[in-house]
Formats: sequence, C-alpha cells, structure tokens
Amino acid sequence: MIRVHNLTYAYEKGDSPVLEDLNLHIAEGEYIALIGSNGCGKTTLIRHLNGLLIPSVGEVQVDELNTRDSKSLLEIRRRVGMAFQNADNQIVGMSVEEDVAFGPGNLRLSSVEVCRRVERALDMVGMTGLRTRPPHTLSGGQKQLLALAGLLAMEPKIIVLDEPTASLDPEGKKRVLTLLKKLNCQGLGIIHVTHSMEEAALAERVLVMDQGKLIADGNPGEILSRVEWLKTLGLAPPHISELMWQLKKGGEDLSTSIFTIEDAVEEITALLARLRSSSKAYLPQKADEHV
Repeated sequence: MIRVHNLTYAYEKGDSPVLEDLNLHIAEGEYIALIGSNGCGKTTLIRHLNGLLIPSVGEVQVDELNTRDSKSLLEIRRRVGMAFQNADNQIVGMSVEEDVAFGPGNLRLSSVEVCRRVERALDMVGMTGLRTRPPHTLSGGQKQLLALAGLLAMEPKIIVLDEPTASLDPEGKKRVLTLLKKLNCQGLGIIHVTHSMEEAALAERVLVMDQGKLIADGNPGEILSRVEWLKTLGLAPPHISELMWQLKKGGEDLSTSIFTIEDAVEEITALLARLRSSSKAYLPQKADEHV
C-alpha cells in the first residue's frame, strides 16, 4: 500500500539529512512497530507517509498516489490517518461526537453518512456512552481513544500513531493497545511508533531506525531477542527477553524470543523438567538395605 523509494530529507537546505536513502514497502493490513532512539528520524519518516512532509530526494507513494502531487494529498490523507502523542492537540470539537464528526464533515459527505461514521467510530472505541461529554473532561486514555475515533470516522486503510501511550497510566495503555490489536484483526493497517519493546512485541513486523536509516526489518522474535544489539542502540529490551538472555548467558538452554510472563514460565518449567530428567540418569542406585 505504501512505497518509500530512496527517501532523503533535510529540514533546511544545506542541513545534514534527517533521513537518508530510505526504502520501505508496507502492505495493506500490516501491524508494524517502528522503534529507534530519540532523534533517529522516526517521526520525520511517518510525517512523510501521508504527505505532511515532502521528500527532499526520492518519493513516497500511497496506492500509486505520489505525495509530491498536491492534488493527491487529500485522498492520501483519507487513506493514511495519523495520530500524534499529545491527543489534546488534535481535539477540536466541543463534545465527543462533534469532535469525531469534524473529519468526515469536511469531506462534504451527507449528514446521514457523517452520523453513520460517528456511530461506528464511537462504537469501535467503546465511547458511545460518552458522546455528549466535553473532551476536556476525559481522561488521558479516553482522549487517545477519542483521537482514534476521529481517525476511524475517516475510514482510512492504515493509521499511523506516534507514541500514543507515552503519557498514559497502565490501564489507559491497556485500553489503547487492546483496541489497536482488535482493529488490526478487522483488517486495518497500523504503524505504531514506540519506545516500549513490550508494545513492539505486539506487532507482526518491527522496523528499526538509527541515524536516519532503516537498519533492521523483521518479526518481533528476530528483532527483539537481540538483547545486546538493542542496548547498543540505546533501546531497552523487553524485560522478559532480557531475563531469558541472562539465564541463557549463564549456560541455560532457553529461547530469548519470548516476550510474555506466561511463555517464560512455560519455557523455564520445560527446562527444569529436562534438568530433573537428566539428573536422575546420574543418581547412584539405592544401596541394598542388607549390605
């Protein structure tokens, strides 16, 4: 769905490029996590995906529409929705339903179609009962869900989210991440920029950036199990992966491609069973009681 070809970008003419000769293909319906240290170019890259930024060199295409073509930008932004870290900056309505209606209302759709989209979007994020609430009375997690509802009302093919859970409490994070997984299962493509390796583990594909370049592209097991390498990039590996890596480093036969407590418990339990089984083979036979 999205093709990035030889993308190079500098914010000012003569400056060093923030992105350099970057190539990327994104298929429809993929769930992608984009990770990298601060300043590596993640936000600059995603701003190119719906034409908020235009390449200095190279091109970005969305369903064969080129972001360099100003006449295609409206359609590109309908297909690729974007939510930023601070949800407050995206809220424009005086009520929840008014805010969700803002995007489709600007597409010159009929009032019936706008209402249908608002109803559907609010139902998808579980906020139907809050439709009349002023947005400023919502919690941080609810505001992120409201921002997502506004995107969903535009009926995009893919949504791009820049650190959507960074300022949320654990319950708010759980609600947002659960929704993203649900939306992806329904066919919506997702690109999730995050510093949390646990969140990256939820994706089906992980992209790693460093100094304006794409340096790795693979599934979570391939990328997030490389504990020492992630640390050299200034990234904190998943806690469970690091635990398994430390145990393996100590000589234990364990997989490091594990990200959940449940899988770690299963892996360690299997290891203990193997150790018990092997130790029995070396135990001396019980001496005869009459000797």
